[in-house]
Amino acid sequence: MKYIRMILLGLCCILALSGCGFFDSEEDGDNVVYVYNWGDYVDPDTLKQFEEETGIRVVMDEFDTNESMYPLVAAGAERYDVICPSDYMIQKMIHNDLLQPLDYSQLPNARQYVGKQFWTQSESFDPGNRYAVPYCWGTVGIVYNRTMVDEPVDSWSILWNEKYKNEIIMQDSPRDSFMVALKRLGYSLNTTDPQQIKEARDMLIAQKPLVQAYGIDDVKDKLVSGEAAMGVVFSGEALRMILENRNLEYVIPKEGTNLWIDSWVIPKNAEHVENAHKFIDFMSRPDIALKNFEYLTYSTPNTAVPAMEEDEDYKDNPVVFPPEEAYAGQETYKYLGEEGDKRYNDEWIQVKVW
Repeated sequence: MKYIRMILLGLCCILALSGCGFFDSEEDGDNVVYVYNWGDYVDPDTLKQFEEETGIRVVMDEFDTNESMYPLVAAGAERYDVICPSDYMIQKMIHNDLLQPLDYSQLPNARQYVGKQFWTQSESFDPGNRYAVPYCWGTVGIVYNRTMVDEPVDSWSILWNEKYKNEIIMQDSPRDSFMVALKRLGYSLNTTDPQQIKEARDMLIAQKPLVQAYGIDDVKDKLVSGEAAMGVVFSGEALRMILENRNLEYVIPKEGTNLWIDSWVIPKNAEHVENAHKFIDFMSRPDIALKNFEYLTYSTPNTAVPAMEEDEDYKDNPVVFPPEEAYAGQETYKYLGEEGDKRYNDEWIQVKVW
């Protein structure tokens, strides 16, 4: 697969040099929409269905982090029509005037089916809901193995329990790891207070001898296989793990957590704005939201989906369909400015090199 991708990348470069690049609007005309999305973050069958129903061709490029996506968009190097960033990155893009307001008259499905609570939650990074339509959401919690953990798991504190030395997996991400420590300390996950961040840093440094690994892609494998007793996991990943190993459980610690939201936005320099609206509204349609939910297992903000779900592994599953009281009041990451980002990154380096 990597070899094939290298060949395709080479062909794209040749086309670009010959004046027939990826974003050749003369060749595509108006029947195209360029989408920049997380890797494998939409059911391919829904893209085919969109093309069949609308006659609009979907060209999708992928990114692996918000941070790798942002510079490309900010530089105007590529002209995408739809992007799917996370909450705090959307706030940063709004701050830097990179997005255009949505025309909700072209988004009837989004207006009807995206739950009110998700519009409200989105206000923290998109005041007035002018720029973003929620696509997927979830929480961050602890997945633990009941056969390896013999005490109640209801607090982030268990990740500092010496009894589980070398059995703990943490996220290899500054915001996600600092979130755990900050919440344990009773602070906001969006704090910019230098002293609070240093307290969290010291707590993470103290935890290091207990941590088996800081991971992203390998967290699932280690927990499913029983190589680790517990780990910090996103709720959508947690469901997949539990379906593979029924000894695993997922909990949201009592101190609170991050409620994240990934949303569709339209860049300010988009060329196919009408098609972008059609794509976003198509993704907000209940039958399409159901297909994407079952493909991804990440929670959907579409209020029609829970009643449509028939699979017993998903239906009424509190991991992906939690009661509102389970996530009400949880914080969403905010953009902290260049100085705030630098402070977290610098302190994270101190944790990793200690």
